Amino acid sequence: MGSDVLPCYVACDVSLSMADHLDELNQGLREFRGAVHADASITDRVLCSVIGFGAEPSIVQRMLPMDSLVDLPAPGACAGTNFGPAFTFLRDVIDEDLRLLAAHRVRVHRPMVFFLSDGQPTDPVTWPPAYSVLTDPAWACCPRVVTFGVGDADEEALGRIGTFRSYLSRDGVRLGTALIASVMHVLSTSGPPRDRRLSGRGC
Repeated sequence: MGSDVLPCYVACDVSLSMADHLDELNQGLREFRGAVHADASITDRVLCSVIGFGAEPSIVQRMLPMDSLVDLPAPGACAGTNFGPAFTFLRDVIDEDLRLLAAHRVRVHRPMVFFLSDGQPTDPVTWPPAYSVLTDPAWACCPRVVTFGVGDADEEALGRIGTFRSYLSRDGVRLGTALIASVMHVLSTSGPPRDRRLSGRGC
């Protein structure tokens, strides 16, 4: 693995409403995996976790090199799409992962979250506070957030969530293109990670 890495988190809505979009999203993830794997300059610099969420979030794949990126699970029977628990879960997972990388003395770029959904949260009142905690600029590990909306995505909600970029599939944007463009932009325009390595207190 290279001396500096970009931790990526693909958080995908796997509630029942996403069933018609699963093939499209998995194809996008395969394109993303293939593009990273084909570029020797970044192959060892991108690590990825996959998180599924509906009523509750869960880990699908924990922080591995891109060539190990897995497909998304089939949508569950639950129709709930709760954004709040997903944001809380992401904060905990990012914090734990970066502490682990710190233990191995790996330098990291600011994490990136790819949030994929049809943008219809079933917890409209409670998700904003959880999101504020995830994206709190006072948190040293505060991630960049890229949103990708499919189907009848709520453009307003996803626009509030995307801090870096926001995409809609109905605009003709492919998921794989959006993912690799975001990663390449960060790796090509961001300076190297700070000389100070991760500590137990944060990034």
